[in-house]
Amino acid sequence: MRGMVLRPLAGAALLLPGPAFAAGVPGEQLSLAWGIPFVGILLSIALMPLVAAHLWHHHYGKIAALWAALFVLPFAVAFGPDAAWYELTHVMVLEYVPFIALLLALYTAGGGVLLKGSLVGTPTVNTALLAVGTILASMMGTTGAAMLLIRPVLRANAFRTRKTHTFVFFIFLVANIGGSLTPVGDPPLYLGFLRGVSFFWPTTHLFAEFLTCVVILLAIYWLLDTLAWNREKPVAPVAAKEPLGIEGWLNVWLVLAIVAVVIGMGYVKLEEVTILGQPMALERVLGIVLFLAITGVSVAFTSTALREANGFAWGAILEVAKLFAAIFICMAPVLAILRAGSAGDAAGLVALTSGPDGAPIPWVYFWLTGLLSSFLDNAPTYIVFFELAGGDPATLMGQGALTLAAISCGAVFMGANSYIGNAPNFMVKAIVEENGNRMPSFFAYCGWAVVFLVPLFVLVSLIFFRPA
Repeated sequence: MRGMVLRPLAGAALLLPGPAFAAGVPGEQLSLAWGIPFVGILLSIALMPLVAAHLWHHHYGKIAALWAALFVLPFAVAFGPDAAWYELTHVMVLEYVPFIALLLALYTAGGGVLLKGSLVGTPTVNTALLAVGTILASMMGTTGAAMLLIRPVLRANAFRTRKTHTFVFFIFLVANIGGSLTPVGDPPLYLGFLRGVSFFWPTTHLFAEFLTCVVILLAIYWLLDTLAWNREKPVAPVAAKEPLGIEGWLNVWLVLAIVAVVIGMGYVKLEEVTILGQPMALERVLGIVLFLAITGVSVAFTSTALREANGFAWGAILEVAKLFAAIFICMAPVLAILRAGSAGDAAGLVALTSGPDGAPIPWVYFWLTGLLSSFLDNAPTYIVFFELAGGDPATLMGQGALTLAAISCGAVFMGANSYIGNAPNFMVKAIVEENGNRMPSFFAYCGWAVVFLVPLFVLVSLIFFRPA
């Protein structure tokens, strides 16, 4: 999603949306009222941990299912059971199952890699860890890099009390902005790759924007962490110095195998098969099977002692699986309305993307793609604006390069604006809390984004996508 956790290779790297409600109800026939369940689940995620924490933590799966039902059941009444069944199977078969299979594989394999050694969470060490994670994100995906490094960051800072900012900036950099240089890095870029955008186009066309954000955020983080260190004056644990090393090399190779499978699905084209009435490319089916097989290998051949030493637990991925199933279902009509363009109820937003002469306005594409990617899944949001900009990869990579760069940066960068903007965001939050550390509430995290990210994105739009 965006909108979330996991927006990963991160989030829904295999999500390849087809035409909205292609065999069901066209987006042009849907009113914005169909977005109420989506707003409802977002508000539940944001508010219930604050006002009804006990109820939420024990029943969040049931609450999420209730919001999904509040979309599916009225939809069945309004448009018929067949249309509702189509929408449910379309989301679950083509979007959710590939999404969660990829996340499960990355979560399991990444949690089986133990970075050993004497890591003490000083400002310099923490900044270096964030920088390394940011670079790795474009090589192994935001989800892969986040799952690999979040536990070493937790262990390095276990002796500190002022450390919330470290996990917030980890989400900003490793779980989002770091994935902007290759199609492997983040799902929107992977979908662009599947549609014909060259593999290294993001590397050459988004590098300046990437570098600007990374340098500024790392500098701000180092200053914040230095201030926190000086105020806290923590006493680092005294222990025998252990050289840095990696345990669990099998899982390192499994992570690389996951990346290879994702890349392979961009090049290998096979026939379609039908699953629950939904046509799915055979290479995507094989990809899901391989992700599940990799998960099984990791579980079978990784020792319990290693996972315990890594602080690994299944709670985070279970929470993501339950919440995102409902999020994907509830956001379907919202994305359909957006895809309807000028014929849908979101026509006012769509009209903002072009000037009086019909020419695209890059900074508007940057902000609309980004703001919607903050709360909707960023992969389909990218595709919506990719199509609005013409949908021809050759043209967009050429004379439309500035517009494509704006769409790409908006989708990848602004997934960091909320916990649900990208799947790894939510996973990092869950893992940090699972290890006994506090994270900001939904709105408090958005407040961090408003303070540190929004001004940065204003600067990016003025430098790179400024109005003519």
